[in-house]
Amino acid sequence: MGQHELSRRQALGAAAAAAFMPSLAGAAAPARWPVTEGANTPKICLGGGRDETSMRRVKQLGVDYLIGNAPWPIAWQEPAIRAELERCKAAGITLDNLMITGFNNAVYGRPGRDEEIDRVNQSIRAAGKAGLPVIEYNFYAHRATEGYFEETGRAGLGHTGFDYEKIKDLPPLPGEGAHSLEEMWKNITYFLKAVIPVAQQAGVRLALHPNDPPAPISRGSGQIMGSVAGWKKLIEIVNSPANGITFDCGVTREMGEDPVEVCRYFASRDRINHMHFRNVRVAKPYERYTEVSIDEGQVDMFAVMKELVRHKYSHTIYPEHSRALDYDREVAKATGGLRGYPGGGGYAGTTFCVAYTRAMLQAAIASV
Repeated sequence: MGQHELSRRQALGAAAAAAFMPSLAGAAAPARWPVTEGANTPKICLGGGRDETSMRRVKQLGVDYLIGNAPWPIAWQEPAIRAELERCKAAGITLDNLMITGFNNAVYGRPGRDEEIDRVNQSIRAAGKAGLPVIEYNFYAHRATEGYFEETGRAGLGHTGFDYEKIKDLPPLPGEGAHSLEEMWKNITYFLKAVIPVAQQAGVRLALHPNDPPAPISRGSGQIMGSVAGWKKLIEIVNSPANGITFDCGVTREMGEDPVEVCRYFASRDRINHMHFRNVRVAKPYERYTEVSIDEGQVDMFAVMKELVRHKYSHTIYPEHSRALDYDREVAKATGGLRGYPGGGGYAGTTFCVAYTRAMLQAAIASV
């Protein structure tokens, strides 16, 4: 090969490399593998028992965070919370979030609500001193679970359907009564103005779970968290990161809204204090939908995850409402069958959800 020919080939090669370089220059540096959760990323969590066996199963899935229901009535006590945190820590798990209940008089605006709110505040202060970062709560006038039923998905996979037609004419329950939307907003406003300053001082974030299902009227009562407009109104009542929501991308789609856009709205304002990661297929917003496998619904799960990572959301993300697999059904026969939502699954279904969620998280961290 002559010197002229060699020089021409070298020149062509240099030109090709130069043409390719801009695309490389604009690309993000490859992430170090494996991609793991960090200080400014979502933390995958699971709910469930905090006994040794349950926590071992959680750790086997690579999950390091737990949430759950508080095992004590209000008012919570610091030593009890601290003991629960330490028990989880000994298993290599962080207990991040406990659900608080027991203040129905405050929910319904009845006599005795001030005493209940005082016990809630005592619980918040105790949580702050013990080091529990998040407390989740509900403010349902009524939860329309009577509208749930089991449906069948691919190869017999369990799905959970909801149909408002089944429950729209049900009367109010004696212990609940019927409450207008205006009344419920007055009650939550009274509650938030009493508890959020305490939470803020204690260093604890509150996360109000949305109405799920988001029925328009539930046994005669309006639902304050049954619309995205309601979610937005809630965080303005007391403007504080302590006054946040549990963002559920599945519920968001159930209401006919765009989960990515809604996630952006609340994440950019630092008002997502916990997150539920699941998928649905909606026939009629608010009224007729099906909870399906996390990989096959109408929610763009990867886009939602990227939005969380983009805004450096650093709290827990719960891949909840697993679907019923035959394996889970067989295992559960010895204990009378699967419990929970119709069509809901067990440990095998949870494993699928965790694996899918971790893949979404790793891909989002590597690409954002």
